[in-house]
Amino acid sequence: MKIRAYTPADEKGWLHCRVLAFLETAYFDNVLQEKESYAFPSIELVAEIEGKIAGLIDIEYETKEGTVCSRNSGLGGMIWHIAVHPDYSRQGVGQALLNEAEKIAKTRKLNYLEAWTRDDTWVQNWYEKMNFTMTDSYYHIYLEGNEIKSHFQPATEQLFPVSVFSHYTGENLKQFSGVQRKHQCVCYVKALNENGSIKSV
Repeated sequence: MKIRAYTPADEKGWLHCRVLAFLETAYFDNVLQEKESYAFPSIELVAEIEGKIAGLIDIEYETKEGTVCSRNSGLGGMIWHIAVHPDYSRQGVGQALLNEAEKIAKTRKLNYLEAWTRDDTWVQNWYEKMNFTMTDSYYHIYLEGNEIKSHFQPATEQLFPVSVFSHYTGENLKQFSGVQRKHQCVCYVKALNENGSIKSV
């Protein structure tokens, strides 16, 4: 396995790896047709095995506190994408990518990494195994058909929403008991230096 910097020639393999990895998670329908670019500096790495993109990690990071991350103090890096191709799962690819990304992050003087994920137990367990701490959460609520009528009233006549994706930051989940698809969206934070502390929001 070779961990190296992403290049534009990797885009097709990067996209294939990400979509196949995400199919097994609560982000199964979060499909990209082209790789994202970032407004701020980034660490973009891929794991290559026998010429194939087996994994990826993208971290956009701050040069001024509070411009990318929001869940700790000091300069942070946001893990926007981390994925392992299903053919190479459970082979340490994700950990190898994270380890190399952390080495680079420390040279960029970052204090912590921040990552958001959903309520896949195995994904959350992985972050905790990698010494991340859960600090915050809210909910992603998907509404379809009649579910929408219970929660929204269109302000425009003859406009009928078919599906709605919403963020819910409240505590009353009982009102969504009849909603088929809802996910807890969880924030994980990892300090990158021995003296670093993690604050809960």
